[in-house]
Amino acid sequence: SYIDYAMSVIVGRALPEVRDGLKPVHRRVLYAMFDSGFRPDRSHAKSARSVAETMGNYHPHGDVSIYDTLVRMAQPWSLRYPLVDGQGNFGSPGNDPPAAMRYTEA
Repeated sequence: SYIDYAMSVIVGRALPEVRDGLKPVHRRVLYAMFDSGFRPDRSHAKSARSVAETMGNYHPHGDVSIYDTLVRMAQPWSLRYPLVDGQGNFGSPGNDPPAAMRYTEA
């Protein structure tokens, strides 16, 4: 029934995991970046590359949702401790949208 589906979506995708505070898409982006060799001690790579690696290997949904997640993990005003080191226009607290993924690096 619809209630069963709604509950599985809420529990499986909408709520952060208690163990690490991440949703599945956050975990997939971070793992794809790790698996592709993106490390803090190396130079930045285009965000489009990170999104493509995530979508191609781990995340079955669209690239816009993956990029929105990557942007949020790079914004210091969205998370107490940003998980991604972003370079470029990742938006502003005053509702300015981020640049397209081809212009940003992470």
